[in-house]
Amino acid sequence: MTTLRTRNRNIIIAIMAICLVAFVAFGYLFLKNFSESRNGSASAPKFDGLEFESKLKTKYATQFSIYKYKGGYSYIDLVDSDKILVVPKGGKVPKNLRDDIVVIKQPLKDVYLVSTSVMALFDALDVLDRIKFVGTDRWYIDNAVKAMNEGRWIHAGKYNAPDYETLINKKCQLAIENTMIFHSPEVREKMTTLGIKSIVEKSFAESHPLGRTEWIKVYGTIFNKEKKAEEVFNKEAKKVESLKDIKKTGKTVAFFYVNSRGSVVTYKTNGYVPEMIRIGGGDYIFKNLGLDDESKLSTVNMSMEEFYETAKDADIIIYNCSIMAQLHNLDDLLAQSPVLKDFKAVKEGNAWCTTRSMFQQTDKMGTLIEEMSEIFTDDKQEKDELKYFFRLK
Repeated sequence: MTTLRTRNRNIIIAIMAICLVAFVAFGYLFLKNFSESRNGSASAPKFDGLEFESKLKTKYATQFSIYKYKGGYSYIDLVDSDKILVVPKGGKVPKNLRDDIVVIKQPLKDVYLVSTSVMALFDALDVLDRIKFVGTDRWYIDNAVKAMNEGRWIHAGKYNAPDYETLINKKCQLAIENTMIFHSPEVREKMTTLGIKSIVEKSFAESHPLGRTEWIKVYGTIFNKEKKAEEVFNKEAKKVESLKDIKKTGKTVAFFYVNSRGSVVTYKTNGYVPEMIRIGGGDYIFKNLGLDDESKLSTVNMSMEEFYETAKDADIIIYNCSIMAQLHNLDDLLAQSPVLKDFKAVKEGNAWCTTRSMFQQTDKMGTLIEEMSEIFTDDKQEKDELKYFFRLK
């Protein structure tokens, strides 16, 4: 009997020991997975010889992720686009890299900047001297205009017709394109064949305006200017977040332009411009526009008749001159389409226009929203202090 009891006791002790070990092991795995999920190591790509450190936290941007590794290495994952490995000065490129990873060695220079919305971010980071080639001479950023006028940059052609010979002979290190390049895939293929590296930025796909500004962290990582990037972003974020409790004005707002074919181009309801309007206290006139459109475009084309049907009663209309020719007065607006004279906003003196530079001010989203908020207030002051908007008279 004693032997049986001893045997049963030993069995119970063994079972308890096994349960304890299993509990400890489970706890360890749980804490390990929890820790990895918090610091991003669970999703961090692995590279030969590199040790993961942390994943950069983003507040509004959803179209990129940045992983940091010891020794100054960074991996940038652009959603449905390029994968980039940034190698610090003097660092070795890891072995066995996938063919689709674009390797950027610091210090990066001799950049071919095709995407115009990126220029303001370069300017804010003080890295305009890293640019050697541009895809246009139509700049509205003061320092960019100065650099162009002083001949510091070479016009190397548009996205669909780059000057390959110049880019090769002048040793272009990286081309930064926008998604227009997807309409000319043969161009990018040829650049790759010629040894010209390229990446496609997707800040346009961010639904929150500060998501576009937060792309400065991508370029801060590429140019080893992370601290400056954080400062610029936080400054604009603070401006926007200070408006979170702003009283809604109830003013309905239409934001549009008329293209060369006479069609109206406006924004999907879930786009970044309608979000700017909402943050600024306005109410975007189109409630469900483009929500069933699965394309990556943030804009919608419609006939003037379709636009008139909804926007004619908008309290405020804002004409987007950052894409088409600059308007100067109400006559210029009515020249786009005579029916605009019947709009409530035109009759009541609430027709506004953007400056040409607005689209390129990616680093000033907070300032732009602040100015929108000024427009949406009830007073009839001239608001001469506004820099990016003006009333059409």
